[in-house]
Amino acid sequence: MHDVIIIGAGAVGSFIARSLSAYKLHTLVIEKETDVGDVTSMANSAIAHSGYDPVPGTNKAKFNVLGNKMMPEVCKDLDVEFEMNGTLTLALYEEQLPMLKELSERAKQNGVEAHILSPEEVLAREPNITKDVKGALFCPTGGIVNPFTLTSHAMENAMDNGVELHLMEAVLNVEDKGDRFIVKTNKAEYEAKVVINAAGLSSDKFAKMMDDITWHITPRKGQYYVLNHFDKDLPGKKFVNAVVFPLPSEKGKGILVSRTTSGNYIVGPSSEPVDDIADVSTDSMTLANVKAQATAMVPGIPFGEQIRVYAGNRSTPSNHDFIIEPSKNHPHFINVAGIESPGLVSSPAIGEYVAKELVYPILKPEKNPNFKKTIKPYIKPLNLSLEERNALIKKNPDYGEMVCNCERVSLGEIEDALNRSLPCMTVKALKKRTRAGFGKCQGGFCQPNVIRLLAERYGVEPMEVLYDKADSEIVLSKATKGAK
Repeated sequence: MHDVIIIGAGAVGSFIARSLSAYKLHTLVIEKETDVGDVTSMANSAIAHSGYDPVPGTNKAKFNVLGNKMMPEVCKDLDVEFEMNGTLTLALYEEQLPMLKELSERAKQNGVEAHILSPEEVLAREPNITKDVKGALFCPTGGIVNPFTLTSHAMENAMDNGVELHLMEAVLNVEDKGDRFIVKTNKAEYEAKVVINAAGLSSDKFAKMMDDITWHITPRKGQYYVLNHFDKDLPGKKFVNAVVFPLPSEKGKGILVSRTTSGNYIVGPSSEPVDDIADVSTDSMTLANVKAQATAMVPGIPFGEQIRVYAGNRSTPSNHDFIIEPSKNHPHFINVAGIESPGLVSSPAIGEYVAKELVYPILKPEKNPNFKKTIKPYIKPLNLSLEERNALIKKNPDYGEMVCNCERVSLGEIEDALNRSLPCMTVKALKKRTRAGFGKCQGGFCQPNVIRLLAERYGVEPMEVLYDKADSEIVLSKATKGAK
């Protein structure tokens, strides 16, 4: 019997697993996708929100602010790219200025540092902002974070500390037997003392197996542009320095313009409810609206540098707040649901709270004497000096062999990612770990080598290597020698 089963391996499920790994518990994480963080935690704005926006007293406000304070140490421990470059929320019209004051007061109530800037102060910080700006709220503790490695490194750390992970396994049913839960999947049945529902877009489905719940989840799609890192060769000059937002609305924080930790730029998201949680399609009309709203804030966005568009769905709860509580009728079943924005930055704090305040009182486990809060650091040649890089290549020539030229990812980095405790079984998983395939050619040149390396690592034929989900093979057949 397992002590704890976690349904879902997004950012929240991964950080819950990491926090539980500090105790002597037999913890299993079950994830239906081929990789961790492969849904909402992958396709988002990659922002470490400061916490000025959530309504004071809500779970969103509490965990946003706590998570933001934890982020520098968490990212250092887990070797995750993070930059506290601040956020700017713009007022573009005179009638919006009172809203800046309201947000400033809300920030004060939430314990978040915030400053109202004049138009001159805004343009001094951000010369590419529209000259029509009337003012802005600057929050210095906001920032950007790599959402892919934040999730995967949290799970890697959990697995290094003894957590078990099952990928490509879908939970079908959960039944409370009084002294234990029976968790049935498409592959097996498991018993657990505690079940944690961190299933994201499907969390209300599992919650309904326990209770007649008063809330539900609406998938809300956000569409984005991704621009190439066009300003990387301009030392000290960034197209935008902070994360640039409009004033928030009932739909959310609105369309942003932001750098990413990799040097790319993202523009988006839109916000439209959808019926199908798997619908991540994009459409030209919505993207045109995203472009129009973004250029109203930053007129000179070089959309000619676009390398792709994408969409992701977030879990919007009907109560407009994070749901983090035990089931009313089944107290050992814990719902962690409705974790939309600012869920990414909140995930470390949510994980710690669930482990310490909800699971510990039930199981009262001993501490794990072998727990380590850090992972083995990843070697990143691009962050080294030329002298250090040459010494590394001399020691291990694989770090001098490029697999992905666009993002300058070496064979050594790929081999390192493939030999960690967390499996990396698909082209997309390796892309998220190393950025191989994230560049301007979007894998056009490096993908054959990536497929070959994955096939060799897992002892399969190239035709069996998946891009991402089941039935997403890329290579259809072997070439026949002498074929016409």
